[in-house]
Amino acid sequence: MASSDVTQKHPFLVLHDYGMGGLWWWIRARSAREVLETFAWVEVITDPETLAGYKDQGLEEVDIDASRMPPGLDDLYAERAGQRGRAGFGVLADRDIAHLSLRGENEDGTPVDQLVEVGPDGRRLRQVEVAGDGTAVRSSPDDWMFNPPVVDLFDPALTDREISRGDFEAQWARARQEDSGL
Repeated sequence: MASSDVTQKHPFLVLHDYGMGGLWWWIRARSAREVLETFAWVEVITDPETLAGYKDQGLEEVDIDASRMPPGLDDLYAERAGQRGRAGFGVLADRDIAHLSLRGENEDGTPVDQLVEVGPDGRRLRQVEVAGDGTAVRSSPDDWMFNPPVVDLFDPALTDREISRGDFEAQWARARQEDSGL
């Protein structure tokens, strides 16, 4: 038996934030890191006030070693299982800040390069959208109505999307501020 198998499990409050809402569970695991390495697109909540608020909410409790996961968590488990063992798995996970170049669409559906600065939870801290004609617009949390995670930093596919802080800052400096109207 491996030493991690005898370590006592503790309940961790876990959120899958999908933007307009979220799914919550208590997951019994040996560590918060184990939760993040087992399920894609989740975060372990550590804020004492939030933990206290969910203590008696009757959330489903799941053992991390269960043979079956409940609906909603099962797909996140399967996604992570497909990532684990691939080159680059978890390489970005321990970063306080990561800078990435993603492909997306602006409000009218036109393709843009999205240069994002994200925190350890995968949420945007700042973003620059660079259109095909080279125009760039920057935005930050004050400009967004919602700010769910946009990346899962354990995803091995993200290692090819990383850019330097200098490249991000250069684009940020040249971009015009978004007029969000919020």
